[in-house]
Amino acid sequence: MSGRHAAPATGTAPAAEGPDLKRRAITIGLVLIAAVLTYLAATAYVPRWWSQRIGHAVNGQMSTGTLLGFCFGFVFTIVPLGLLWITMRRQMSWKMRVFWLALAVILAAPNLMTLGVAAGGGGGAHAGQRTMDVDAPMFRGATGVGTAFALVVFVVMVIVYRRRGRAPKAPSQASA
Repeated sequence: MSGRHAAPATGTAPAAEGPDLKRRAITIGLVLIAAVLTYLAATAYVPRWWSQRIGHAVNGQMSTGTLLGFCFGFVFTIVPLGLLWITMRRQMSWKMRVFWLALAVILAAPNLMTLGVAAGGGGGAHAGQRTMDVDAPMFRGATGVGTAFALVVFVVMVIVYRRRGRAPKAPSQASA
């Protein structure tokens, strides 16, 4: 009776590690399979859905497609870039950095979905391209122009901000 209780428990037995590792490997495998299936479903569905939403907003008008595309390209590029730039300049935990990175990706989602339609090679992207050609003319091109303009504005703002910190200081009266 005392022989069974003589040794104190010092952790998990080697036999318990086998099933735990097996369960973990199965879980990781299932998560990867679910991620791949979600990706495949999204590449088929999201470009079609996005092009239909934009098509309804633009309603076949070239001027509306141009204005809406430029605004989407500009706003949904400069806001995420600014958020990332501010986030990377501050001290914070890695969890907060991941949160702000996820928020930046969410804010850039309209541009990413438009890019998926414009540059995608699947059936969903091709269907989205045809929908945008008819219902949202000029939107894809104007989004690209707005994105490029936002990148230029962002780079100029960063350069001005950095030079402002290095500007030569006015000589003080004490040295005169």
